[in-house]
Amino acid sequence: MQAWKDYQEKNKDRFLNELLDLLRIPSVSARSEHKPDMLNCAEAVKQRLLDAGVDKAEIYPTDGHPVVYGEKIIDPSKPTVLVYGHYDVQPPDPLELWHSGPFDPVIKDGKIYARGSADDKGQFYMHVKAFETMIQTNTLPTNVKFIIEGEEEIGSPNLAKFVTTHKDLLKADVILISDTAMLSLDTPSIDIGVRGLSYIEVEVTGPNRDLHSGVYGGAVANPITILSRMIASCHDENNHITIPGFYDDVVEATPEERKLMAAAPYNEEEYKKDLGVTQLWGEKGYTTNERTGIRPTLELNGIWGGYTGEGAKTVLPSKATAKISARLVPNQSAEKITEKLLTYFIKIAPPGVTVKAEEHHGGEPYMTPIDSKAYKAAAKAIEATFGKAPIPVRGGGSIPICALFEKELGIKIVFMGFGLDSDNLHSPNEKYGLVNFYKGIETIPYFHKFFAEK
Repeated sequence: MQAWKDYQEKNKDRFLNELLDLLRIPSVSARSEHKPDMLNCAEAVKQRLLDAGVDKAEIYPTDGHPVVYGEKIIDPSKPTVLVYGHYDVQPPDPLELWHSGPFDPVIKDGKIYARGSADDKGQFYMHVKAFETMIQTNTLPTNVKFIIEGEEEIGSPNLAKFVTTHKDLLKADVILISDTAMLSLDTPSIDIGVRGLSYIEVEVTGPNRDLHSGVYGGAVANPITILSRMIASCHDENNHITIPGFYDDVVEATPEERKLMAAAPYNEEEYKKDLGVTQLWGEKGYTTNERTGIRPTLELNGIWGGYTGEGAKTVLPSKATAKISARLVPNQSAEKITEKLLTYFIKIAPPGVTVKAEEHHGGEPYMTPIDSKAYKAAAKAIEATFGKAPIPVRGGGSIPICALFEKELGIKIVFMGFGLDSDNLHSPNEKYGLVNFYKGIETIPYFHKFFAEK
């Protein structure tokens, strides 16, 4: 609609500057020293919702970081859209690899470089500005509720309690999430599912103190060596995960779904070039797109032990630790897989060391039906602004709260992500295209329009 476009064009610089201000707040949920920043960011989000036109906005404390809620009820008989997003971000480390400050946003080559630009401040803020557009042009066709949380990056440990306690507050007809990616701006897509997550930490302890590697080397098991062997045992020569029962509940993709995925544009040489690798790696018998969408994986996220400072120190360390995550697909259970992982690492520990394995967090995989009214509204909205129908794809990431939302609220989720896989999510130099940001603001009002239609 022309009124939307005129309003957005007139206010695009303000929209961007408001986002940049949000990006300057180091809302890192994983680190306790950033608790004041988390509160500051929650207050900023609340104010932005009020400025955009919600009837009310509140900050709800939790046992961790707060949840921001806002709503605009124009007519209880009209459909209600619940918009979910998160204002917390990943830690920016390693800082030395950033080309600019992670919380000092820089615009270069048409992209916003800052932690949280794509995940998820830039994406949830599109909804705030799209909502403002509809309010200011008197075209809002639905009731809108916002739930913007502060713990997604640490597994949303306190959101379940909030959701179960506030079911009436969150009552809606659909949940709309922009925390995913498109194939490209030339080939728009919609995620029809996200993978689940199981995240554990394993600590191997050998001697009761660090030892001189010359005096004791060869006589005592080195925890780093043992841990490395244990991790290496998790994959066979075909990069198939060896943990007993890991694949028991996996729902295999149908030939039709694999054929549909194969139709998506993919250039392996460009893919490798973007990542700076000469060879791809993964489970034998599956394409790259299938490995990152329809297959479960097991990855080592961090490992440390012994001396890691400057120069040399010849020690045989007392301990070694690793963080390990598994991405899960339907019909896998995060609880079951976590138990299998913990059991496996304790069981395979050799004599001479002790192993402590513990869970960090997890979440269930989620699929959304492509024959639903909400999905069709999203697809129609994207076609209205991109000029072509989106391709349904499966996303490789995880949004832990999705399955809980559906279970507790009894409604489906639609993913309308406008980021790209190359946006360096969780990495140094995270970025989000200006075109993507503005395209999202342009497209979202069409979703509300089409979803409200009979």
